[in-house]
Amino acid sequence: MKLLLINPNTTRSMTRKAEVAARRVARPDTEIIATNSREGPYSIEGYYDVAACLPGLLQEARLHRDVDAVVIACFDDTGLDAIRCLFDVPVIGIGEAGYHAAAMLSHRFSVVTTLSRSVAGIADNLKRYGLEAKCASIRATDIPVLKLEEGDPASLDQIRAEIGVAIAQDRAEAVVLGCAGMADLMQQLSDEFGIPMIDGISCAVGMAEALVAAGLSTSKVGAYAPAVDKQAATQPSPAHLRVGNE
Repeated sequence: MKLLLINPNTTRSMTRKAEVAARRVARPDTEIIATNSREGPYSIEGYYDVAACLPGLLQEARLHRDVDAVVIACFDDTGLDAIRCLFDVPVIGIGEAGYHAAAMLSHRFSVVTTLSRSVAGIADNLKRYGLEAKCASIRATDIPVLKLEEGDPASLDQIRAEIGVAIAQDRAEAVVLGCAGMADLMQQLSDEFGIPMIDGISCAVGMAEALVAAGLSTSKVGAYAPAVDKQAATQPSPAHLRVGNE
């Protein structure tokens, strides 16, 4: 099968890290096409960045329509619903995949993410997915996303500290690593803390492969009906919306 792994931000090094994580778990016959938006923010940290990256994400996605599944490599599941309108094939967000995996592997889980401003969006998604009650806490390390690219030991210590509090105080039985930039830490932290440390990229790739193998696709009835482009430059406004003497 052919899988599109698309990073909604414009930082190529993050795309490469996500690709490595995906290839580590993908089946031998899965071809991974890893790409990222060409226009938009270099990192996604909060609501404004999510909105700003959508045009570039949609533009890039349209270039790769001949695939069997799509994984959105952003923990905010940026543009997930819109991409499902563009594609008939399964489309999975790494946040969504991580939460569902954690819910199946533990009674209660915590999320350890980057900046505090990201917490609200994560909480919104958990509620939307019906998993709010399974989440013991959402803890922010206040490490900027791109700081994770540096491999700074101090950043790893901050992540460790929040994981420790999630286990000791929040009684978390698993931890979802709340950023694609943390994907390379999954095994190390799992070994260190002795509980599942869940990387959404790994989970999303496996889930996408399973859905394709089962012959399933995105429903095109209702919310994810095929997208219709409505460009003002090529389509005049309805008469009742025109202004002045147009």
